Amino acid sequence: MTVTKKELKQKENIERLNNAISTLDSLIKNVNIQRNIRNMIREVLAILKDEKGGSISVRAANAISMLDGVTQNPQMQSHIRTSLWQVVSALESIREQ
Repeated sequence: MTVTKKELKQKENIERLNNAISTLDSLIKNVNIQRNIRNMIREVLAILKDEKGGSISVRAANAISMLDGVTQNPQMQSHIRTSLWQVVSALESIREQ
C-alpha cells in the first residue's frame, strides 16, 4: 500500500502542529513569563487545538497572526521571543493540501 503525496503532506502538517503545541505547552508552564503573554499563548493553543475552527492551515494562519503581535512586545525576554518565533516558523511551514 503506497502513501499518496496528499496523505504524506497531511501527516507532516499534523506533526508540525503537534510540535508547535508542545512548545507552547512548555511555555505556559514557565512561571517567569508575564501573565498577559501566558494568556495569549493559551488563546493560541485553544485555536490550534480546536478542530472545528477550520483546516490545519487556517488554524495555523490564525495562530501566526496572534503570535506576531505578542512577539513585538519590547518587555518580553529574548529566549521566550525566540521560542515563539520557532513556533511561528513551524506553523508557517504548514500548507494546504
